[in-house]
Amino acid sequence: MRVRVLGVLGILSLLLVLGLAYSLLSAGSRELTQELQINRVASLNRLAQVASEAAASNDWTVLQTEMDSYSNLYGEGILVHTQDRVLASGSLDPNRADVKDAFFNASLNLSLTSVEPLWPLGPSSRLVSRSFGSANQVLGEVVLEVDTAPAQAKLRTLWLLVIVAAVVLEAGLLLLAARVTGWVLRPIHRLNSAVLELEAIGSMQQLPQDGPPELRELSRSLTTMAAAVQESLDQQRQLIADTSHQLRNPVAALRLRADLLQLQLTDGPGREGIQPVLAELDRVEGLLDGVLTLATAENRLSEGQARQAVGPSSPARARANPALIAQEELERAGAAAALNGTTLVWGPEPAGDVELDCNPLELAQMVGELLGNAIKYAAGGTVEVSVGSGPGEVHLDVSDDGPGLPAEQLASAVARFWRAPQHRGMAGTGLGMTIVDRLARANGGELVLSAVQPHGLRARLVFRR
Repeated sequence: MRVRVLGVLGILSLLLVLGLAYSLLSAGSRELTQELQINRVASLNRLAQVASEAAASNDWTVLQTEMDSYSNLYGEGILVHTQDRVLASGSLDPNRADVKDAFFNASLNLSLTSVEPLWPLGPSSRLVSRSFGSANQVLGEVVLEVDTAPAQAKLRTLWLLVIVAAVVLEAGLLLLAARVTGWVLRPIHRLNSAVLELEAIGSMQQLPQDGPPELRELSRSLTTMAAAVQESLDQQRQLIADTSHQLRNPVAALRLRADLLQLQLTDGPGREGIQPVLAELDRVEGLLDGVLTLATAENRLSEGQARQAVGPSSPARARANPALIAQEELERAGAAAALNGTTLVWGPEPAGDVELDCNPLELAQMVGELLGNAIKYAAGGTVEVSVGSGPGEVHLDVSDDGPGLPAEQLASAVARFWRAPQHRGMAGTGLGMTIVDRLARANGGELVLSAVQPHGLRARLVFRR
């Protein structure tokens, strides 16, 4: 936007400077031309008067002296033509075509006393002519060569000064336009960045009050709105955390009473009737744990995006060895895999030590969630964990040969509480993939889900080097 505005202002300022320069140059050219014309026409009239007196007295000495004096002073040629003689002074050639035309027009009593407008470059001489004699009879013609070189030199100097002044003026106008554009657009860019920051992390920094009054008022309004949004989000997060925490006490009490009741029941139907209650309690406890974990992950995501918005001066993340963490999580998941007959496989070893910028505890949590998800849905199958690297990235894969997900469901798998229709009968909260996605993004990574042929699911954690 700044470039477009500067382009428009630059074109307008250029047109203004060109118009002003053209006006000055045109006025200078007219002034020099008029001054030269007045002087030379006065000299032409003087010579015509002397020539008329000489023709009347038939004494041409005074005229010749006058002509020689003029030519010596100005370096311009003069020709006087009468019926019986031609008087010349200077280097004006009487055989030139334009000289002959001037004589012919003067003989017809058509005076040529105007000088064409001067330009810095071009012919350095002009001709003016007129006849002399009585009102009824033309006795002769006078042709004067006007040397325009000195006037053209002055005009070139004027052009140079005007061009230099125009360049300086244009540079000054562009600089002024840049400052004004920056003054106007800087708050707009700051507002845009603040809106993007608000969209990304739900909060934004205090906007400085500068720029035009309308933009200052808009900055104040946006800051107030952002504070309200941030307060609302904080209240929502706090509500989730408080609710989950407060529900733990009654759920724990229910768990204790259910366990005591189960111990007191000795008959078969009574013990079977308590099992659905225990299953629902397990489901509620798992849901509470998942909600708290998700709230923590989303809070970490907000913190990570806020650090990215601050810039390169933000603190560096902790370093983690993905291969070592994946092997540790494989060992922890061994017991759960053995219960449903799932085989855990460690993939090819990565070439050399591979490290990435990620919180080790959170990376372990992500791998544990992915392994638990794969073991549950690929029961009796094979789950493979591998670490690899590509151009500028490190990835950790958890692949299984279970039923997987159709392509149209992969994008929905990271949504809160989403469960695949074909897996609704299995225990779960629908928060596992959501937690992994938020933690991966909080650490500058990405969770990518894809299908495995002929069937299965690959969950890949991608981190930039």
